[in-house]
Amino acid sequence: MSLRRLLLLSLVLLGPVLPVLAKDAVPVGQDPAVERRMMALSAELRCLVCQNQTIADSQADLAGDLRQEIRELVQRGQTDQQIKDYMVARYGDFILFRPRYSWRNAWLWGAPVALLLVGAWVSWRVVRQRTTLLDADQTPVEEDGPS
Repeated sequence: MSLRRLLLLSLVLLGPVLPVLAKDAVPVGQDPAVERRMMALSAELRCLVCQNQTIADSQADLAGDLRQEIRELVQRGQTDQQIKDYMVARYGDFILFRPRYSWRNAWLWGAPVALLLVGAWVSWRVVRQRTTLLDADQTPVEEDGPS
């Protein structure tokens, strides 16, 4: 079977299936100011499906739904802080790409500093102990002659 026939056969067989895979275009709001605010807010919120992407960057269906929800909240006149508070109340602190500082998550902010201090202390102790051992090895040992 020639390459041309194989290509034609695959086009005939797969042609009717391709429209099924198409998605609807993402709706764009009427007001550009609302869209800018929605995109700025969604850039600060984490996609709950992808987890390493913002809602603005994610192509997941949930991210699209959350963008639409943010768009509606902006159109209702809520402030950015009110929208973030609403999202945190609904999905938890995890949704914030830059978490807030609070006593509940203070250990997250303090742990790197504490680990750095502990590492520095351990390094200092190891170096001090090794220098003490080297000094002990270099001291002349008095040997008694044969008695």
